[in-house]
Amino acid sequence: MFFSVIIPVYNRPNEIKDLLQSLILQDYNKFEVVIVEDGSEINCKDVVDEFNNRLEIQYFYISNVGQGFARNFGMERAKGDFFVLFDSDCIIPQSFLFNLSKAIQQRNLDAYGGPDTADSNFSFLQKAMNYSMTSVLTTGGIRGKLKDKSKYQARGYNMGLSKAAFLKSKGFVDPNRGEDIELSIRLKKLGFKLELVEDAYVYHNRKNTLLSFFKQGFSFGQNRINVSRYHSEALKIVHFMPMAFLFLWFALALAVFVLPLTNYFLIAGILIFAVWKIAIFLHASLQYKSVLIGFLSIITSFGQLSAYGMGLMTEGLKKIFKG
Repeated sequence: MFFSVIIPVYNRPNEIKDLLQSLILQDYNKFEVVIVEDGSEINCKDVVDEFNNRLEIQYFYISNVGQGFARNFGMERAKGDFFVLFDSDCIIPQSFLFNLSKAIQQRNLDAYGGPDTADSNFSFLQKAMNYSMTSVLTTGGIRGKLKDKSKYQARGYNMGLSKAAFLKSKGFVDPNRGEDIELSIRLKKLGFKLELVEDAYVYHNRKNTLLSFFKQGFSFGQNRINVSRYHSEALKIVHFMPMAFLFLWFALALAVFVLPLTNYFLIAGILIFAVWKIAIFLHASLQYKSVLIGFLSIITSFGQLSAYGMGLMTEGLKKIFKG
């Protein structure tokens, strides 16, 4: 099996260097790399040139079209019979392509999605953000951790599909608004077998500040509504949990000013949030062996859930009133 690794890039030359360096170390060597520079003002051509003698690379510069359509551009020009898609801020473990090739052949997969995690050398904040995106104590618990692997909806930072699946589906139909989830759903409707491959994980080297991380969470909520415009079944009860979380803490904040401290609703609400925060703190602290990461995880989890809920609510209202 020959892989084509497709990577859209926008103003991130330093990130692409780390990603390409990790690809050099792969145990499996039957692959090419296709870099699609999506209208960057700071391009990565010089960085890519450093790897020309160590990797089989195609480099393209195009006008800015969004990551979904940039991936389509790369897949249209790729040589492989299976396309692997990464975001530019990922670092790829040495056994990734070997594990993926084995899973594809053993499970007869037409497409896959893989999880993300934090490398040991990531910053405290990066690890806290990773915790809030992947923990069972947040909605991140459904991201890369499913008993039924066939129910997984792949994410663009780490997903792939066969050339045959791309040709039939025509790839992404939206540039950057939940386009990965939409394609996952459509591939399954077309009869292709897409499953989670847990061993095909990447280190997601997020460079977010807290503010940009919360903005990203807001956009994720908006994206879920956008996907439901293509596939109504994409919106499930679980996706409303962050909005319920948002309403609950907002109602609790108001109740502090209007209800006596002996009110049962107020006491119950305070206890629920206290238990949740303590659980986040202990779980994250134990997972990363750091009290600081445990504390930061409370902040990132609270903000990520609230931002997602706000994004879902605002975009949902737009859909209701504008159609």
